[in-house]
Amino acid sequence: MTVRTPKRSISEDGGVTLWPAPHTDRPVHATVTLPGSKSITNRALILAALADRPSTITGALRSRDTNLMIAALRAMGAGIDGDADTLTVTPAPLTGANVDCGLAGTVMRFLPPVAALASGEVSFSGDEQASLRPLDTILEALRSLGATVDGDKLPFSVHGAGGLRGGSVTMDASGSSQFVSGLLLSAARFGEGLTVHHEGAALPSMPHIEMTVQMLRQADVEVTAPTDPRKEQVWTVAPGPIHGVDWEVEPDLSNATPFLAAAAVTGGEVTIPHWPQLTTQPGDVIREILVRMGAEVRRAHGKLRVHGPQRLAGIDIDLHDVGELTPTVAALATLADSPSRLRGIAHLRGHETDRLAALSTEINRLGGKVTETEDGLDIVPTPLHGGLWHSYADHRMATAGAILGLRVPGVQIEDIGTTAKTLPDFVSLWETMLSGEGAAS
Repeated sequence: MTVRTPKRSISEDGGVTLWPAPHTDRPVHATVTLPGSKSITNRALILAALADRPSTITGALRSRDTNLMIAALRAMGAGIDGDADTLTVTPAPLTGANVDCGLAGTVMRFLPPVAALASGEVSFSGDEQASLRPLDTILEALRSLGATVDGDKLPFSVHGAGGLRGGSVTMDASGSSQFVSGLLLSAARFGEGLTVHHEGAALPSMPHIEMTVQMLRQADVEVTAPTDPRKEQVWTVAPGPIHGVDWEVEPDLSNATPFLAAAAVTGGEVTIPHWPQLTTQPGDVIREILVRMGAEVRRAHGKLRVHGPQRLAGIDIDLHDVGELTPTVAALATLADSPSRLRGIAHLRGHETDRLAALSTEINRLGGKVTETEDGLDIVPTPLHGGLWHSYADHRMATAGAILGLRVPGVQIEDIGTTAKTLPDFVSLWETMLSGEGAAS
């Protein structure tokens, strides 16, 4: 395999660090073992901190987002021991604290309801870009449930009173499913429990809410969820204890998607071990997407194997429920041999960055033909050239650039280090994949 892999980042004037994305003219063949799911890890941490007895978390992801969650819960009084991927969480009375959210949506949206249960003021701050992320929906919901909150975006403060009345709340959570999950995770500890009514456009990322409900039930919390969310979007959590659970965290399937995409765009083969047979992770949908684009996908003996096609087909797809896959799918579509339309993802304008604007801007900067629509992207494949790819402090933008770099020489990614948000070892895993070490047989 002919691979041009950088040994180190380079720096240009102004202090911007660039990473020359590795380029290959041969099929990729590798097995890539990935760490745990960020979504599951951060939910497990909150449930363990609010539980009635100690819990263990095995296979926990250690990344910027999860370390921020750990630091916040520790600051609020929870005991969390362990430096690697096995953690012991010991519940304790929650107190006031200063919480750094970084750019983590799960921290800034899941912890305010926890803070309402603390005794004392919990102050929230974050990265500069974090102030642009919508938070008023969950903060206003907390106010309606009896919490005292200062501010509608970062920085803000929750004045914990040692408990929260709870009850019923109606809100428009169409901006992020995290608004619903954030309330549900703490709701069993509210005096009256909680009923959440969603009113508005269709909720995005429903699999993430299903993940929240499933994990609550694992902790013996009584949850009523809609049988058909398209007709009724109401969730009820009964008040009561959250039982301690020994959590086993699945690999992060969304983090797997760039590596599987590498097989698809190079006509190679990539295997991911420990792929769950049943899961609520949205990343599992990549299997269907790759098949529709022409790849061969097989799951057997706990491994997922993707073999790329000779020609990658375009796709017309609604990604509303799996919006986090959009950067990977957009990169695939850009390298396909026919046009694609990605729909149902207007809510991505409120993610780490405006992902629709970012993807169209950066792909077009390399010579692509992407048009931003009201709710998505239209992508017409066209020959690309090398150039600068901005990450916008967004981990999935950075990995999308890496996918394009496999087939386009000269792509240089600004701030590849932002991948540490969910996958600290992305660069080494990517380079090892390309080197053929641990290649699939």
